[in-house]
Amino acid sequence: MIYGVIGSGAVGAYYGSKLVKAGNDVHFLFHNDYQYVKENGLTIKSCDGDFSLPKINAYYKTSDMPICDVVIVALKTVNQDVLRNILSPLVVNGTLVLLIQNGIGVEEDLQKIFPNLEIAAGLAFICSAKINPGIVNHQCYGSINIGNFSCKDESKVDNLISDFNAAGISAAKVEYYEARWKKAVWNMPFNGMSVALNANTHQLLSHSATENLIRLQMLEVVGAAQKLGVKNVDELFVEKMLQMTREMTPYFPSMKLDFDFKRKMEIYYIYTRPIEIARKVGFEMPRLQMLESILKFQQAKYLSNN
Repeated sequence: MIYGVIGSGAVGAYYGSKLVKAGNDVHFLFHNDYQYVKENGLTIKSCDGDFSLPKINAYYKTSDMPICDVVIVALKTVNQDVLRNILSPLVVNGTLVLLIQNGIGVEEDLQKIFPNLEIAAGLAFICSAKINPGIVNHQCYGSINIGNFSCKDESKVDNLISDFNAAGISAAKVEYYEARWKKAVWNMPFNGMSVALNANTHQLLSHSATENLIRLQMLEVVGAAQKLGVKNVDELFVEKMLQMTREMTPYFPSMKLDFDFKRKMEIYYIYTRPIEIARKVGFEMPRLQMLESILKFQQAKYLSNN
């Protein structure tokens, strides 16, 4: 299959590079890094072993890229408005788009733009960051769950998962809504709390008061998911996520990095949209609503000074 990667940062460049290393035909879209990567390639500094790709298929605009069988979108959701123009040159009937993005509702909104597009959700459990142009630091984890949203031919999703696993990426097929809400159990507390308290994952769980607050926030996500009829999202999953986080390398989530660099944060799809969806079925998320308000205030404050 021919792969395209849109959003070749900490996540997209990592997964795309693993696919290239395994012999797949992968084409990357870059923006600020384009000239550097065109001349120097990509370097992955990984807990699983470093590797470099001196020459890759790098592009500055999608109109120069080939039609793809699979397009991996790893853009921040604050850039959703550009997807119509970016994706159009890459997709035809039968192209599968894998959205490795945070939050709830991204697939529904993309489907409104491209009614016939075949879409799957990629829920990545990975700690990685782009530390310099063309250099990604992969700290720990790296698995991905893939949920079929609107792909008519399940074998396409199966082939995608097979390619990921062959490339050394632990990938599994999961039910779409279960996957999205399971990711939200971790994303909603840790992204916002890292910003609000200027603390990494280890610091947040090292104090009983903040650990308890995060557990209660996670349980709000569980309550919303259960009210919506999502299965396998429960208190046991909360404890599993907390234990996983205790064992990971101390980590600042992506929202904290966006805050530090005074960029727009992914507030809408990580907070506003799931809170609205839960409210429509009669479930309130007061702790996470408060966190959403804090994030909106902080973002408005620094954006107004730019």
